[in-house]
Amino acid sequence: MDIVMPKMGESVNEGTIIKWHKKVGDQVKRDEIIFEISTDKVDTEIPSPDEGVLSEILIQEGETVEVGTVVAKISGVGESIVKTEEAVENKTEVKEKNIADEKKHETSREAEATTQTTGNLIDIVMPKMGESVMEGTIIKWYKKIGDKVKKDETIFEISTDKVDTEIPSPEEGIVAEILVGEQETVEVGTVVVRLSVGAGVMVSKSSEQKVDEVQVQEKVLEVESMHDNFGKNINVRPKEQGSGSGFFSPLVLSIAQKENVNSEELKSISGSGLEGRVTKKDILNYLELRKSGKVAKQTTSNGRVSSTTYFSGEVEKIPMDNIRQKIMQHMILSRDTSVHVTEMTEVDMTRIHNFIESNKNVILKKENVKLTYLAFVADACVKSLKKYPIVNSSIEGNTIIQKKIINLGIAVALEPDGLIVPNIKDAGGRNITGIARSISDIAYRARNKKLTPDDISNGSFSITNYGVFGTIFGTPIINQPEVAILGVGAVIKKPVVIEVDGTDTIAIRNIMTLTVAHDHRLVDGMIGGMFLKEIKDILEKFEPHFFN
Repeated sequence: MDIVMPKMGESVNEGTIIKWHKKVGDQVKRDEIIFEISTDKVDTEIPSPDEGVLSEILIQEGETVEVGTVVAKISGVGESIVKTEEAVENKTEVKEKNIADEKKHETSREAEATTQTTGNLIDIVMPKMGESVMEGTIIKWYKKIGDKVKKDETIFEISTDKVDTEIPSPEEGIVAEILVGEQETVEVGTVVVRLSVGAGVMVSKSSEQKVDEVQVQEKVLEVESMHDNFGKNINVRPKEQGSGSGFFSPLVLSIAQKENVNSEELKSISGSGLEGRVTKKDILNYLELRKSGKVAKQTTSNGRVSSTTYFSGEVEKIPMDNIRQKIMQHMILSRDTSVHVTEMTEVDMTRIHNFIESNKNVILKKENVKLTYLAFVADACVKSLKKYPIVNSSIEGNTIIQKKIINLGIAVALEPDGLIVPNIKDAGGRNITGIARSISDIAYRARNKKLTPDDISNGSFSITNYGVFGTIFGTPIINQPEVAILGVGAVIKKPVVIEVDGTDTIAIRNIMTLTVAHDHRLVDGMIGGMFLKEIKDILEKFEPHFFN
């Protein structure tokens, strides 16, 4: 009988043999573990489909092969194993004795190995936090095995490429089992925790160890040598879990082989996995940077290419958190998708500045909203988008998707170094006060992890206000799949030439720099310039009676 590399998921096309639990000539029982594999989805133990003798091992430990490849053969399948009558009788006696001992000690064992909780087990899965979200990362567990949980009480926190959020319990009960550890990424719909509700469920205390086992039981490999042709000859051997330095999974080694990543380069990659281990995402991100020329390379005396190295103590390697990785990927996608063109103009904000200074306290008391420059800019932007709707579009293949509704994204900085762009839905139907109130609301909810998937989906145009940090001028990156973004600089006092009674004169005015970055595939320089000038004219021609 042939034993093949199994398919461990729809998108899994290969697997790596981590360990053989049997050797050639060993007797194998049905469902007994033969070997252990690693894929880019899961590490798992593979049982025997039948009883027999392991007659041949075709794929060795550390080798990666395609799904369906024969890795071993079992002979004598279906043949009975001859046993003497004495052996059978002895087995029966032992079995009867074991049953008696089992009944005798059942109560005491249960007291040691289990905890009585209430009820039936219900599965809590990785939720879908947006239409395009396919996976999520567990950031933090707020409960541990055996903890009581109230309905709607937070159990764990997740991070996706759309939003970070806390996940509440759907029912009251006790945490019976945690299946996914912190910093692990799993697909939407994957069971991450089981909750005991009702009455009569026995929860194994040993399950308290499962989170640790998920994180540390995976066998890792140490690169002994990577030589000739950028590491095409790689010798590996199993090692115990260490600090992560010099330890690489079979999947990472396989990618390194295919992409000609040598051992020095591998060691230079900052790992985001457990104990600083390099994950699949880490090496793929590194390859993207190397391809773009953002990773410095050196040629050694033997002609090999290696990454720039530093003495220990000269640098600190800080693994990127999930949010920063997603931002990085999103920015690279935007750079590689849109043809960025940036246009700039200066806006005299003196009229609006004077209005805010004179009315901010009254409006705060009356409307309970803080009036800022950004609210006026957003209002002017919405009006300009209505006049030039092509800027409120996206591109799908060779089709222009022009939006009839304006969902205005406002970039919100998150501590310590994150960024998210929630949307003001139907901003075209709001006045300046309404826009100001919406900006304050989404900023508060973004910084307190209260955003919903709807808040960050279906945006049509974005504004980034780097002026709040004192920056005067910037060239923002378009928020995909939109085709333009407006950058707002700080308002500063500048001497400018103005006309008074037909005569030019120099005056001190409150000046703001606005920049619009647009995708030249759709928005030409003329439209981009007209769109930006419209915003400038609306702001400079502001009259107090316009405000409502």
